[in-house]
Amino acid sequence: MKTFSDILTTADEVAATMEALGDEEQRNILKRFFKTGKGEYGEGDDFLGIKVPVTRSVALAAAGLPHGETEKLLASPKHEIRLCGFLILVEQFRKISGKRAASDPDCMKTREEAVNFYLQHARCANNWDLVDLSAPKIIGQWLVMPSTSSEEHKRETLDRLATSSNLWEQRIAIVSTMTPIRNGDFRHVLRYAERLLTHRHDLIHKAVGWMLREVGKKDIGVLRAFLKQHLKSMPRTTLRYAIERMDDVERKYWMKPADNQNDTF
Repeated sequence: MKTFSDILTTADEVAATMEALGDEEQRNILKRFFKTGKGEYGEGDDFLGIKVPVTRSVALAAAGLPHGETEKLLASPKHEIRLCGFLILVEQFRKISGKRAASDPDCMKTREEAVNFYLQHARCANNWDLVDLSAPKIIGQWLVMPSTSSEEHKRETLDRLATSSNLWEQRIAIVSTMTPIRNGDFRHVLRYAERLLTHRHDLIHKAVGWMLREVGKKDIGVLRAFLKQHLKSMPRTTLRYAIERMDDVERKYWMKPADNQNDTF
């Protein structure tokens, strides 16, 4: 992976570095992969043709960028430059989220500011990778850490995202639950998996199934209980994602029509 010895201190320096790393062949691959054609979910998104590890290394070189400069990156028409902006925010949030920083009042205040900045620019994360590489490590981490925000405020924040008319904000709501899941807290994922279960878009079906699969890794009983309650209304894509880690026998059981099931599991 390419590394950068120079510290990047402005959005212009970051953008110029990214532009120089572009690859036309990779650009065409990414445009197809992220569905940028007419009528597709990523319609009009433009790419430079840079792989994520390289973008991440640029973000590390620019981790000291102030929000005013990062904001310029998030507004870029180039996908990887926006991603770099979000990865900068992720790295900055990581630095104020360690054990020593967890209950520090100044760090708590800075985390709140970072969360608010992320939420203000959430719609700039307008493709699934931008959401998935940032939301769990910022919003998700915020959910599990000491905070000046109440639990009610956190819940209301996710409620607003989940009920947004914007697909990407809705995906942020469900994907952010990954961090609480990994901490053994299933309150958020069960709330938003249920609310988004009948969503019309495949990208939400996949995200809900993915988060349910993560629940199953921690507590298979919780996943089975959710499946029993919601199987009849669950999109098949969501179901397939949710049961992916189960053995063949159990996967076949859940894929049967709900009316033909017994109480095996």
